[in-house]
Amino acid sequence: MEQREFGRTGMKVSMLGFGGAEIGRGTDALAVDKLLGSALDAGLNVIDTAECYGESEELIGRVLAHRRQDYYLFTKCGHASGMELDDWEPKLLEKTIDRSLQRLQTDYVDVIHLHSCSEEILRQGDVIGVLQRAKEKGKTRFIGYSGDSTAAVYAIATGVFDSFETSLNIADQEAVELTIPEAKKKGMGIIAKRPVANVAWTKENVDRNDYAYSYWKRLQELEYEFLRDDVSVSVSQALRFTLTVPGVDTAIVGTQNPDRWRQNAALLEKGLLSAEEYRAIRQRWHEIAKSDWIGLT
Repeated sequence: MEQREFGRTGMKVSMLGFGGAEIGRGTDALAVDKLLGSALDAGLNVIDTAECYGESEELIGRVLAHRRQDYYLFTKCGHASGMELDDWEPKLLEKTIDRSLQRLQTDYVDVIHLHSCSEEILRQGDVIGVLQRAKEKGKTRFIGYSGDSTAAVYAIATGVFDSFETSLNIADQEAVELTIPEAKKKGMGIIAKRPVANVAWTKENVDRNDYAYSYWKRLQELEYEFLRDDVSVSVSQALRFTLTVPGVDTAIVGTQNPDRWRQNAALLEKGLLSAEEYRAIRQRWHEIAKSDWIGLT
């Protein structure tokens, strides 16, 4: 698996990373052990999770604490799962960071991201201070912002963050021009989340309350020709698009399927998209995308 320089951090990250949201929804430890163990053995070295992803942090800690030096560990704070207080109250943030370390069975993570924090809260400065103190105390090597649109623009402009995680895929391209170029100028490592648009085009119908609904609706209008191909071909094209976007260092993909990592890695065997393929997708986006098609958290 090819690795890329992760901004100014000095880390070299695998092009594909593991997103921990899905395993937090009732996956047993044996399945997670098989899934993550095989992924690490095959060259993946980025695991991204969050304190609000159910049991995700606990499962990762339980099955991978003994291999802590084999991967970069990213988590997020700001949605205080299980605590009846303001999500962005500084003392609570500090407690959730400590709780994350306990769950992950580690003394430190490589990056802590503020999880979709609003511009209003960012401007107050307190939450940024919490992350900076965590870095000073060695609880995290670097700090980052995970989010989209105008809040992300402000976060990048502060110059304090080392890492930027944002939604990016064939149905979500706002970041290509709005945020990623500036983040890259500032030396930030770039993580693409939701890189295959929840594979929404493979579903005949999607409930309006489903996480993938907005992407499904957009893709009905975008009508990329390659989405008519076999699923393996269309998913490969979508994933390769995300990784072809200039500035992207790694794309995190979540799954509960122990065999999925090798399947995802195989999708990249053709390498990145050609300049012509990339331009076609971008052109279609510019032709069809509406002004309210902003980055989706």
